[in-house]
Amino acid sequence: MKLTIVYDNTTTDSNLIAHWGFSCFIKYKGKNILFDTGGNGRFLIHNLKHLNISPESMDHIVVSHPHFDHIGGLSEVLNENKGNAKLHLPMNFRGVKFDNEIFYYDSPAEIEKGIYVSGEIDNIEQALAIKTRKGLAMIVGCSHPGIKPFIDTLNRFGNIHTIIGGFHNFNDFEMLKDLTKICPTHCTKNADEIIKRFPEKIIKGGVGRIFEVI
Repeated sequence: MKLTIVYDNTTTDSNLIAHWGFSCFIKYKGKNILFDTGGNGRFLIHNLKHLNISPESMDHIVVSHPHFDHIGGLSEVLNENKGNAKLHLPMNFRGVKFDNEIFYYDSPAEIEKGIYVSGEIDNIEQALAIKTRKGLAMIVGCSHPGIKPFIDTLNRFGNIHTIIGGFHNFNDFEMLKDLTKICPTHCTKNADEIIKRFPEKIIKGGVGRIFEVI
């Protein structure tokens, strides 16, 4: 699994745009997955194209929750995607009209072999998990329900060894001790403390960050 952060509050490259929000692009077994779409469509498209990622190439687009900083680029990406991607939404995002095939989730599901969503938790948010050689890598938007409910839900598909994304209002540091890697991005509360406690586990975030998870 290869992951590229395409929207975040910070950037690794002055040619890329940093802005409040989150989105990442995942390549997995020949499939292209976009998780969330940041807060501004123009900025997202700029970053994707600068990173040589085609919106038209997406096979799956997964939305964690319908807050502006995670769906701000959705219309622009779908316009360029030309209906190629399946769109995976939490139940609280009903009522949208797009040309793409749309799926809604209120419970855990496998959307394609080795690719899972938690379904909407606490009426607000869902997470994504990808099966790797060591277990599962979990990608979150803001973790409004907390990290633990996502772990408890997705553990049925495998052991979670890596978490990537926003840890909103997070302070349960003990929960992270058994992880292999942590990539705190976007709205992560106490990010400095997480980095201080687990320096050997940290993957730095920021637009343009590219890394593989095994």
